[in-house]
Amino acid sequence: MKESTGVPRLFYTLLQAGLWERRISDEPWLKFCDDSSIYWRDIYRLAEEQNVVGLITAGLDYLTEFKAPQEIVLQFVGASLQIEKRNLAMNLFIAKTVEDMSDEGIYTVLVKGQGIAQCYNRPLWRSCGDIDLFFSRDDYAKAVKQFLIFTGAKIIEDAHYTKSLGVVSGQWLIELHGTLRNGLSTKMDRVIDKVQDNIFQSGNVREWKNGNTTVMLPGIDDDVFLVFAHFVRHFYKEGVCLRQICDWCRLLWTYSEQINVGLLENRLIKAGLMCEWRAFAALAVEYIGMPIDVLPLYDKDKKWSLKADKIIELIIKGRKYRKLQNTIKVGNIFPLSTLRFASGILLNVNWLKIKEKLFKKD
Repeated sequence: MKESTGVPRLFYTLLQAGLWERRISDEPWLKFCDDSSIYWRDIYRLAEEQNVVGLITAGLDYLTEFKAPQEIVLQFVGASLQIEKRNLAMNLFIAKTVEDMSDEGIYTVLVKGQGIAQCYNRPLWRSCGDIDLFFSRDDYAKAVKQFLIFTGAKIIEDAHYTKSLGVVSGQWLIELHGTLRNGLSTKMDRVIDKVQDNIFQSGNVREWKNGNTTVMLPGIDDDVFLVFAHFVRHFYKEGVCLRQICDWCRLLWTYSEQINVGLLENRLIKAGLMCEWRAFAALAVEYIGMPIDVLPLYDKDKKWSLKADKIIELIIKGRKYRKLQNTIKVGNIFPLSTLRFASGILLNVNWLKIKEKLFKKD
């Protein structure tokens, strides 16, 4: 297992133990771990920054060489119980929203978030974020209108090209999506559009039983691609956290026997994302402990490992650097991709977006 600059090795050990429910082996280095409050504060700070508090809490149960100080354990458990409480409330809100939409004849698919959480051994200990509801292009406008009526939500962001609307309703941030385009490149957005057609026109979905409510999720092949494309967009534009990588890993692990690897490879090539997949796959293996045998398209070539080292450094540093500085650093990892995505990263445009503006209906 590798380390990254400034990160205690125990952090990755606990993360992997919690993510995969693995007993922590009695490695010699464990006996030299310092139980001082400063050391454990670093672990807790990193867990909060990377949105993996619940995973680290679960990992504490697998320590055998020594035990964390009681006050540290209570701090992690207390935070995880708060995460659990928020997850339960969010699931209730999602159930009601889906039911309200259904009553109005609006079909919605939940993407990312709570759907991915069901791939974890402890779904309620996954740090939750916003709620992403996905609609067909025809249903999107109707859904926006009805949703605002249902909830009295306040609009905080409205994007025409991506057909996405961000709203706040009580304690919840909800994003309504008419597409899941990310604006990095025309090639990528075209593949995403075809995935959307596969979901809504071909009915490629799976179900999550949320209490008494059936919530639709993307079919697994579509979900794997959409989840990856989403956090790659975050990586280039805003920054990504370890929880997003863990989500991807748990999704791949849970459905490893059902993934159409040929289809995945074809989509990644068409979207221009194969290099990113190889590099993040190396990161998943070396830092997250992802089993190689269930990781599609993994390449053990050393160059991907070197890229993974650079990626994890950016992830751990978070948003401490300005966007331009991050773009330059990312450019050193993926020079060709950064050049190809330059208009999407810096100008937030691509030719598909321009074409839509030129030919949009009044």
